[in-house]
Amino acid sequence: MSTSFEHKSVWITLVSLIVVLVAYSIPAGYLLASGITIMAPYVGLFIAAVVLQIVIMIFGHIAAALVSRPEEADERDRLIEWRSEHYSSWVLGAGVFMAMMLLATPIAKVWPTHLLLVSMFLAEILKATLRLVSYRRGF
Repeated sequence: MSTSFEHKSVWITLVSLIVVLVAYSIPAGYLLASGITIMAPYVGLFIAAVVLQIVIMIFGHIAAALVSRPEEADERDRLIEWRSEHYSSWVLGAGVFMAMMLLATPIAKVWPTHLLLVSMFLAEILKATLRLVSYRRGF
C-alpha cells in the first residue's frame, strides 16, 4: 500500500523534530550542567538547530516528492491537521504558562527559555504523532 505525500511529510517532520531536539538537548544539557546560565552561548546552538531542521525538512521533502507526487490536501487531511493541532496546542499552552510563572521567580532566564523551546518541540512532536495515528486508524 502506497502512502500519500502528506503522510510522508508528517513522518519527515516527526523524524526531523526528534533529531533536532536531541541534537540541541545534548550540548545544551552539557552547558547547563557546566553551570552556564547566560543566554549568549545558547544562541549559536539554537541557530545551528534551526539550520539543521531546515536542511532535514528540505531534503526529506525533496525525496518524498520524487517518490510520490504532492497532491492538494483534502477534507480528511484538513480535519486530521485541525484535530491534532487542537490537542497538541495544550502542551504548548502549558509550557508557555509555566515559563511565564518561572519568569516571576529569581532563577536564571535560561530556564524559562529552554522550557518554551522544549514545549514547542513537544507540541509539534505530539501533533505529528497524532496525525500519524489518525492516518493509521483511517480517520
